[in-house]
Amino acid sequence: MDNKKDVKGFLEFVYEFYKSMKAHEITLVYEGEITHQITKAFTSLTESNMAKDDESGSVQRKVFHVMVECLQNISKHADDFTSNDYLFSGRGIFLVSKGDNEYSVTTGNAVDNDRIEELTSMLESINRMNKDELKDLYKKQMKEGRLSDKGGAGLGFIDIKRKTGRDLEYHFLPISDDTSFFLLTSTIGRDE
Repeated sequence: MDNKKDVKGFLEFVYEFYKSMKAHEITLVYEGEITHQITKAFTSLTESNMAKDDESGSVQRKVFHVMVECLQNISKHADDFTSNDYLFSGRGIFLVSKGDNEYSVTTGNAVDNDRIEELTSMLESINRMNKDELKDLYKKQMKEGRLSDKGGAGLGFIDIKRKTGRDLEYHFLPISDDTSFFLLTSTIGRDE
């Protein structure tokens, strides 16, 4: 009996999740380890879906570029945990949604709480910059290199803002005393 209740509850969850995905026009969702093969598969799937929808080539390129940058950010910079938060170690979530006027690419991964201040400062700084300032910062970071302890110079974030022309939305949701879930959403206009 309990097994039937468990199956029914799971099926109801799946159906509610499906309805939520349709309501928010989520076309792709994934949770797990992000690898080069996963990145290739997602970009190929998204490319096929956008081609079917007759999306313009420039929008397709921007979405593709943002997806790759976001996925690389998780694969290169997702924190490894040796504490009780091992469930999140090296893993992430990835969503692509399509609205009437825009695509949204959302990624999420666990980070140590001691990185929140650094990430917030970097993202706020990037969001305040205009096109020319972003170009100059990108060149400077390419030349000089490091902004963070993880070895990243924030180039992915800078590049996403440059390609989309829109601010990067981000949130940190607490998981534990030591860890938070970092969500980043990048928006690409469909009429640009």
